[in-house]
Amino acid sequence: MDGCDCIEPLWPTDDLLVKYQYISDFFIALAYFSIPLELIYFVKKSSFFPYRWVLIQFGAFIVLCGATHLINLWTFTTHTKTVAIVMTIAKVSTAVVSCATALMLVHIIPDLLSVKTRELFLKNKAEELDREMGLIRTQEETGRHVRMLTHEIRSTLDRHTILKTTLVELGRTLGLEECALWMPSRSGSSLQLSHTLRHQITVGSSVPINLPVVNQVFSSNRAIIIPHTSPLARIRQLAGRYVPPEVAAVRVPLLHLSNFQINDWPELSAKSFAIMVLMLPSDSARKWHVHELELVEVVADQVAVALSHAAILEESMRARDLLMEQNVALDLARREAEMAIRARNDFLAVMNHEMRTPMNAIIALSSLLLETELTPEQRLMVETVLKSSNLLATLINDVLDLSKLEDGSLELEIKAFNLHAVFKEVMSFIKPIASIKRLSVSVMLAPDLPLSAIGDEKRLMQTILNISGNAVKFTKEGHITLVASVVKADSLREFRTPEFHPVASDDHFYLKVQVKDTGCGISPQDLPHVFTKFAHPQSGGNRGFNGSGLGLAICKRFVSLMGGHIWLDSEGTGRGCTATFVIKLGVCDNTNTYQQQLIPLVWPSSADSDLSGPKALLDGKGSASLKSRHIMYK
Repeated sequence: MDGCDCIEPLWPTDDLLVKYQYISDFFIALAYFSIPLELIYFVKKSSFFPYRWVLIQFGAFIVLCGATHLINLWTFTTHTKTVAIVMTIAKVSTAVVSCATALMLVHIIPDLLSVKTRELFLKNKAEELDREMGLIRTQEETGRHVRMLTHEIRSTLDRHTILKTTLVELGRTLGLEECALWMPSRSGSSLQLSHTLRHQITVGSSVPINLPVVNQVFSSNRAIIIPHTSPLARIRQLAGRYVPPEVAAVRVPLLHLSNFQINDWPELSAKSFAIMVLMLPSDSARKWHVHELELVEVVADQVAVALSHAAILEESMRARDLLMEQNVALDLARREAEMAIRARNDFLAVMNHEMRTPMNAIIALSSLLLETELTPEQRLMVETVLKSSNLLATLINDVLDLSKLEDGSLELEIKAFNLHAVFKEVMSFIKPIASIKRLSVSVMLAPDLPLSAIGDEKRLMQTILNISGNAVKFTKEGHITLVASVVKADSLREFRTPEFHPVASDDHFYLKVQVKDTGCGISPQDLPHVFTKFAHPQSGGNRGFNGSGLGLAICKRFVSLMGGHIWLDSEGTGRGCTATFVIKLGVCDNTNTYQQQLIPLVWPSSADSDLSGPKALLDGKGSASLKSRHIMYK
């Protein structure tokens, strides 16, 4: 063992090395004591720090380390046991505090890392908030530009001004090099360059509408970037060396398809879109931003709305001009109609005075002549004159009444009258003619028929007389029956038609009058036309009976004025006809006034076998003279 070199020999104390260690321990102790002072200053100045007690523990660890190095200064020379004990206590304390600090850091480090994570999260949120604020500011700026552009665009309703204003404002707002609008042609097979911002439109500038880039723009509702070499972007010639500009295109919906009448633009555009092309300045590195493209999209929609409003205004102006022309034409037609009405009224006045008066004299004198002693040949000629005069007088009266009905000047004369006397008067008129034709005439008045009523006596008598006269005229042999009754309230619904809606009331009643004859009848195809003016039956059974074709038409007008309805029934040619009408009459409370004016109509007995059915017996004496006196009175 004495010769073994594996154990390092004892190193004698070197004064220089000991000196260096001494100085190093001193500075180490000085540093250890200064660090707690700095930590104390940090904790004092910090407003919030969640781990102060950890700093205190860490400061104690540093102080003990410094004290250990400081005490170690006395161990480089011969020292006492007390120094050794103090040195031992200091190192043991340092070991305990250092271990406690190390264990504490194991728990603190994850919290510190989570704090760092939250710090990064808050930082990211702050950056995101900054981006959102920037986006909001961009949107506000975009909105401001849109409002400004919208105001400028909608300040006029001229379509060319709208388009030109749009290009100018977009060029100024976005700093564009060029801006242009392509509109569809008349044929719809191409797009024509209609408006540009700074350059003249080249004659014949057009592109086919079926190009891929055109279809791409049409199919997208967003603004898109198109190549600067695209035919749509060839708005101007670029010479020399330049940096290719970035070009955007957006479709403009033509909400109203009317054209702009430029060159050969169509009345109705073949496509419902135009294309707006926007070019950034060349020789610059500027690119399109998202908010700029959104601004372009909004402006395109606003332009579409403004164009539709302008088109609607133009249409309304054209409609107004057309309406004014129509009003002028209508006013001219109204004046001409008024002149025609005045001329007709003058003519009717002449007819009334110059024709009716001598005609009435002829009828009266012919009637009186029939009462004298005449040979059969003379009586036949006088009767012919009388019938012809009656026919002509009836025609004159019908024309006058029809003219008043058509111009609306005819008014009903509503007053109380003797209802029974009306039927007696009618029978007295038709009895002479019926007796000449050897026809049986009877009248039946229902027991509940009021003696008096309120209405137009003249029009009612004229209606009954006209229908009865037709029955006499179209009947060669047989009989004619006149039936009058009151329609019961529960039977009113049977007479309802689309034009006639009777309603029961205590203030009025509905009078039903039927005239039945055994004459020639009416064929089914002629029934719908019997109330038409100047319409004559086309069937062979009654073709020989001619008239003016106005009687039933006037009767229908009179019945309508009196709030009623009229119709005809016939089973066919040769089977007779039944004319029925229902009118509304007012209830008259005072019937005593008319009680003495009536010659009573009695109901026939069973002994009267010459007439079929119920009928009233009328005094047949003087019927011809009665008619004559009536005509002379008129």
